[in-house]
Amino acid sequence: MRVLQEYPDPVSIGSTINNAKGLDLFINIYSVSMRRLYRLCLSHALLLLISLFLGFAATTVSPATEKEILLQFKGNISNDPYNSLANWVPSSNPCNYNGVFCNPLGFVERIVFWNTSLSGVLSPALSGLRSLRILTLFGNQFTGNIPQEYAELSTLWKINLSSNALSGSIPEFIGDLQSIRFLDLSRNGYTGEIPFALFKFCYKTKFVSFSHNSLSGSVPASIANCTHLEGFDFSFNNLSGQLPSGICDVPVLDNMFTGPAPFGILGLQNLSYFNLSHNGFQGGIPEVRTCSESLKFFDASSNELDGEIPLGITNCKSLEFIDLGFNRLNGSIPVGIANLERLLVFKLGNNSIEGTIPREFGSIELLLLLDLHNLNLAGEIPKDISNCRFLRELDVSGNALDGEIPNTLDNLTSLEVLDLHRNQLDGGIPETLGSLSNLKLLDLSQNNLSGTIPFSLGNLANLKFFNVSSNNLSGPIPSIPKIQAFGAAAFLNNSRLCGTPLDISCSGGGNGTGNKSKKNKVLSNSVIVAIVAASLILTGVCVVSIMNIRARSRKKDDVTTVVESTPLGSTDSNVIIGKLVLFSKTLPSKYEDWEAGTKALLDKECLIGGGSIGTVYRTTFEGGVCIAVKKLETLGRIRSQDEFEQEIGRLGNLRHPNLVAFQGYYWSSTMQLILSEFIPNANEVVVLCEYVRGLLETGSASDCFDRSLRGFSENELIQVMKLGLICTSEVPSRRPSMAEVVQVLESIRSGVESS
Repeated sequence: MRVLQEYPDPVSIGSTINNAKGLDLFINIYSVSMRRLYRLCLSHALLLLISLFLGFAATTVSPATEKEILLQFKGNISNDPYNSLANWVPSSNPCNYNGVFCNPLGFVERIVFWNTSLSGVLSPALSGLRSLRILTLFGNQFTGNIPQEYAELSTLWKINLSSNALSGSIPEFIGDLQSIRFLDLSRNGYTGEIPFALFKFCYKTKFVSFSHNSLSGSVPASIANCTHLEGFDFSFNNLSGQLPSGICDVPVLDNMFTGPAPFGILGLQNLSYFNLSHNGFQGGIPEVRTCSESLKFFDASSNELDGEIPLGITNCKSLEFIDLGFNRLNGSIPVGIANLERLLVFKLGNNSIEGTIPREFGSIELLLLLDLHNLNLAGEIPKDISNCRFLRELDVSGNALDGEIPNTLDNLTSLEVLDLHRNQLDGGIPETLGSLSNLKLLDLSQNNLSGTIPFSLGNLANLKFFNVSSNNLSGPIPSIPKIQAFGAAAFLNNSRLCGTPLDISCSGGGNGTGNKSKKNKVLSNSVIVAIVAASLILTGVCVVSIMNIRARSRKKDDVTTVVESTPLGSTDSNVIIGKLVLFSKTLPSKYEDWEAGTKALLDKECLIGGGSIGTVYRTTFEGGVCIAVKKLETLGRIRSQDEFEQEIGRLGNLRHPNLVAFQGYYWSSTMQLILSEFIPNANEVVVLCEYVRGLLETGSASDCFDRSLRGFSENELIQVMKLGLICTSEVPSRRPSMAEVVQVLESIRSGVESS
């Protein structure tokens, strides 16, 4: 604006042109003006370039200097049990250091070490990495605190120092890092209060976690500055007082918050997760007049809330999870619960709710869990519940329900838990319950059930808990080992029930011909049952004997070879002793062959690929036998041979035509290997991935979905499938990190289309 004011304005220029005598004057003025303007612009451009150059030179360091910074970081490490920093040497390019990632210009952008048990203190020298964006040191043993010098890391947007041994107060200077989006200091030893200044410039922050520390005081009101906050976790601290009214997400588990709960934020537009469970909030839940269209999770359990459940909660049609259990709520279950068509979990147990179980629950087709235990409900169990074909858990115990158990519950083919105990149910136990093949818990105790125990319950192969005690059942307990194995306690207090495992004989006495004929009939049936049972037992013994004989005859050619105390890949005096187990006769069992074969573990030319849990090599023995060897990076997660072999046992039980054959394993205290079939060029993997890509391109991706996933959002499943294809990329560098995978999954869960 100052430049333009030095020259004639357009109006005066126009009037000069209209005057023929002033034409020469205008041309001279215009020429002079353009020359001055050109010189001025050129000088401004030169000054701008010089300032940019000086600024760049002042704020960046060379890659060589960054190498020195990283080596200073290594110098502060007192223990590196897994040699995670072994290749951090002066002669190497720092961009090739383990756990270091550089940007295209060659400057350090990320430092990532997960569960590597590094010990020491954080080096202040890292403040010199002016391009550092991500610092992730999760699951290590760093002590002390975050150095004050890190306040200079203005580009830092993610800090994850969780699960370490850091202590002291949470540094206030973190609040000056305006690019921070993710801050996780959970599972450390931080004490004191959460600094007010920590949330001074948190406009970009999306997630904060200080859980599992020893923080005290209250949550600072400045957290309301975090306008883009999607969630925070301050659980398992000693926080107290009331929550600020301006926060958007409230995952504040297991603290001591009291007073009214901040239900007023339920209408916030971006709210998707609302959790104030395990606190001391009091008062009632106000009427929900507006509800976020994104709200999916609502948990206010384990507080001291009272009053009725507001009817307006049924207008939150995006809700998938509701837990109001363990409060003092009264009234009845809201009418219109069927409006929550996306509801997966509804938990209301341990309250003073009265009334009946609404039939409308049967309209919520996707319902997975219905928990109404320890309420004051009466009436019958509605048959409409049988329409919830995906239901896995139904718990209505501890009420005053009466009537018969619906004989339509066999429609609940996914049911795993059926708990009806401590009610007033009568009638018999439906035969149809025997078709619930996934049932793991069946508790019908403390009711008024009569009749016999159906033999069909013996079909429940997955049953882990069974109880029909304290009823009016009669007749013999089915002679089925699966049922009798639950012991006498499962059948007590049924006066007319007899047989094993109760110490009550089922043989009856009496006089008269009628009784004798009845006794003879029972006796003859018993004889028949005994004969059949004896025949089955004899047949089983014969089959087992034949199998044992055949097994002994093949023992010399057994495909499993165990080589104890086998030293692998070492010939010095400090040899590592291990155990080698082979499941294939084609593999050599001599130590010399394996000593030569394991040299592949040191040969980069034999490297096939790698991942977060290990590296895969190709090993070839004499005779052309070729296998794939995965060298595991357990990082201390598996600490004993028994634990390792249990995991191997689970792998060995996996059966699928697209899984490579499992051929053995090796265990020692310092090295664990998995041996499997080698597939040249990973043909099966390529074919499978191409097959899935083809289905995605033709719009037939749903053909790949497991049938058990029916009912879930197809769009979300397709996005997860796309993520899986990226994670299985043939080029390891193209595969996303675990942190990136988690972020993508979070965005999918939030309904945001991932790119």
